[in-house]
Parts: sequence; structure tokens; C-alpha cells
Amino acid sequence: QVQLVESGGGLVQPGGSLRLSCAASGSIFSINAMGWYRQAPGKQRELVAAITSGGSTNYADSVKGRFTISRDNAKNTVYLQMNSPKPEDTAVYYCNADVSVRLGVRRGYWGQGTQVTVSS
Repeated sequence: QVQLVESGGGLVQPGGSLRLSCAASGSIFSINAMGWYRQAPGKQRELVAAITSGGSTNYADSVKGRFTISRDNAKNTVYLQMNSPKPEDTAVYYCNADVSVRLGVRRGYWGQGTQVTVSS
């Protein structure tokens, strides 16, 4: 079994900054892509940013230039640096990981979610 534990959410003022972390643990052979998704009330879950094991990144247009995704492969941890957040970034943020639990077997896992509220 694999667990993803998120941390770093909370209340942040517009224009401030916040960093989310997500640490993976358990039966991990290797981790392929990792990513952050978010879901606001009444809306579908959407991709915010993703990063491959080699460091290639992909961002939603709405966060380009403001958010940065990174990872520490030695710690099985992915980060989301949120700069200049806007009220519309308010949502529950979920970590996702594509994990090889053993050679040739890949499964997707989700974290429990962390609330981010952008408000003055």
C-alpha cells in the first residue's frame, strides 16, 4: 500500500505565498509522474500542475507564472509553490502520484486533500 500525505494548506492573503508538500511512503518501487489537482465547491477536479520523474513540468494556464511544481526524488516528495495566489485559487488541493509498486505494475494514488483559502 502507498500513502500520500499532504501538508502546508491554510489561509493566505491575495498576493502572498504558500507552499504545499506531499510525501509518498509505503510499497514504492519507483514514482513516475506526480501532480497537484484542485477542486473548488461545485466544480470538477482539475489539474493544476504535474511533473515527471525527469523533471518535465506541465501547468494549467490559470497558474502559469505564479505556481511552481518541484520534487525531491530522494524524499519521494512533491511541492507546489504558490506565489501571488488569487481568490479563485481557493480550493481543496490534492496530490496525485503514478507509482510503480513493483516492476511492471503501476497504480495511481491520491492524497486526502488540503484546503487552501485565498482571502484578505
